[in-house]
Amino acid sequence: MNDVSPFLLISAPILSFVVTFSFIFWLIKYSNIEMFDHPNHRSLHTESVHRTGGIGLISGILVAGIMVPTIFPWTVWVGILMLFLVSILDDIFNLPIWLRLLVHCVAAIFVSIAMLFEVHGWLIASIAAFLILWMTNLYNFMDGSDGLAGGMALFGFGFYGLAALFGENEIFAMINFSISAAAIAFLFFNFYPARVFMGDTGSIPLGFLAAVLGILGWTDGLWPAWFPFLVFSPFIVDASITLVKRGIRGKRIWQAHREHYYQKLVKGSFGHRTTALLWYALMFFVGTSAVWAVQQEIIVQFSTGIVWSIVYLILIIICEQYWKQGKGGGSEC
Repeated sequence: MNDVSPFLLISAPILSFVVTFSFIFWLIKYSNIEMFDHPNHRSLHTESVHRTGGIGLISGILVAGIMVPTIFPWTVWVGILMLFLVSILDDIFNLPIWLRLLVHCVAAIFVSIAMLFEVHGWLIASIAAFLILWMTNLYNFMDGSDGLAGGMALFGFGFYGLAALFGENEIFAMINFSISAAAIAFLFFNFYPARVFMGDTGSIPLGFLAAVLGILGWTDGLWPAWFPFLVFSPFIVDASITLVKRGIRGKRIWQAHREHYYQKLVKGSFGHRTTALLWYALMFFVGTSAVWAVQQEIIVQFSTGIVWSIVYLILIIICEQYWKQGKGGGSEC
């Protein structure tokens, strides 16, 4: 075990949960902060909902991060704070997209150079910067249904933590478990019917952390490079395929829309609750298989990736056929 008190490691996720739960409760019940998500043409909800959940969520994570000593570069914390602050301003004032993307790019490049350039060179650092930028925004794209983004944080970072435990890095595990604990607290208010949304304030930093912690786990030898992709594949596959399809059709991929697979499920016969539970099942089985495969020979790891690629292809074909038949709200396919 790392030279850190077991009590400290265990208390970090508990504190993360308590801070997140208490802060969100206060923001909903007593705060005068005017941050609401009002329904629009992309929305899957019909009433205005508090958009302050991300403030409580990220605050809980930051408090836990302060408690647990880590080997994170200081630039990681700077990147999180940059994204946190610009996202709060965006949720309040609706900042122009170019300004948001500029800050996202700066954070991704800044952190990639600090983490990777000295040891791995420009090529790897450049690839990492692109992946961080993509995951940062991808997570935001997938935050549109009650309980979905919070559930991905619960399972995704939970499986990061489990793999880190198997790799005997308890500090790294507890950081990830603290993020999962914050997600559980958030889900108390966000699972259908949601009383609060995380907004960009929550989704942007979570996407950034998913990419950065995935890279750090790889550089520390806790898992191979494919592991973060598989763990977060329920979000990566949906967002990536949806935006590629929109790009092929000549649509602006950055524009708000309702063409993600999860959005079509919600609009169709499944609704928010069933859609979330179906995705939770997918997240659980994907993450479990990923953690198991990490402990196996390379051929098993490769086979696991192939199997899940086939599973996703089958699921996509089934969904597309279902919507082509005029079912499940597929008029926007």
